[in-house]
Amino acid sequence: MATAGKVIQCKAAVAWEPNKPLVIEEIEVAPPQADEVRIKIVATAVCHTDLYHLFEGMPKDGFPAVLGHEAAGIVESVGPEVTEFQPGDKVIPLFLAQCKECRFCKSPKTNQCELAWTRIRQGAMVGKESRFTCKGKKVLQFAGTSTFSEYIVIHQIAVAKIDPAAPLDKVCLIGCGICTGYGAAVNTAKVEPGSTCAVFGLGAVGLAAVMGCKAAGAKRIIAVDLNPDKAEKAKVLGATDFVNPKDHNKPIHEVLAGMTNGGVDYSVECVGNVEVMRSALESCLPAWGVSVIVGWTEMFDIKIRPPHLISGRTWKGSMFGGFKGKDGVSEMVKAYLDKKLQLEEFITHNMTLDQINDAIELMKQGKWYHILVLFINQWVHFK
Repeated sequence: MATAGKVIQCKAAVAWEPNKPLVIEEIEVAPPQADEVRIKIVATAVCHTDLYHLFEGMPKDGFPAVLGHEAAGIVESVGPEVTEFQPGDKVIPLFLAQCKECRFCKSPKTNQCELAWTRIRQGAMVGKESRFTCKGKKVLQFAGTSTFSEYIVIHQIAVAKIDPAAPLDKVCLIGCGICTGYGAAVNTAKVEPGSTCAVFGLGAVGLAAVMGCKAAGAKRIIAVDLNPDKAEKAKVLGATDFVNPKDHNKPIHEVLAGMTNGGVDYSVECVGNVEVMRSALESCLPAWGVSVIVGWTEMFDIKIRPPHLISGRTWKGSMFGGFKGKDGVSEMVKAYLDKKLQLEEFITHNMTLDQINDAIELMKQGKWYHILVLFINQWVHFK
């Protein structure tokens, strides 16, 4: 392509400081270096983790940054030593990479990657390297990806090649929310046919967890959320019941225990609230219930009484739904193309990059599942 080997000037939404609106800026995106790939982003979704970084976590050394980590695009150019990708490939960037060589990648026990975590500054949630500059300043890449930019540069271990037939404005959701929720039920909880499940929080991740419970053959799936408007969508994706904690004068775990003869077999927490995490655990049947924490927060500690675990419950955590990055994304894209996975039902708005702050405000209202940002009027200069 004409831009290969040259600095690209393009639009990006820059978070200059925490708790402030993003600013649409012209940034410079350097050419990919060894083992790197430069990607033209076609569509990206807004995820609550982006909002967490901007409004809640607000790490001092995490700004300025370009947010976004759930996207799909097309390879524009590749750096030296890249053999897996070539210009024109359809790809999904990965916030959880897969090098396929480390002991974690080679183990079926985890989807973590040792090399991946050496490339991210823990706590700050930004990459140690960045190919972005704006107004003479280095701009950080959130989760090593930064998909609120028309172009990004990312290490090849953090890119998944997908089927050329995949519609990028749909499968971009697989880059985070769909895999995270669906896999938490199928891979981490290992929901069994005929079981009873509860899913706490009906954002995109929670709804994907509902879908995962259904795919695993759960007999009863209880969706729990404070927003009654989400009940119907949850039922479309497989929920059999909806419970709003505000409608009851006793703790939600007691409500669920009363509905299920002592507790559910599996619960999945998709909120990122430590009190909800505890409620999800306590909602499980004491003898063998399994509860999975999915929601992200580093702001508070969890408190639990030891007998709640000693009695037989299992408490587990799940990142990216237990999917190994490259393998899992390709697998989920194939499932969508084979009509075994729903995606369109998760998209509530289609917006442009210029409307990114409007999209964030909609997400803050807590009413929407996925807001899709389409790069439909892309422009690019190079030098």
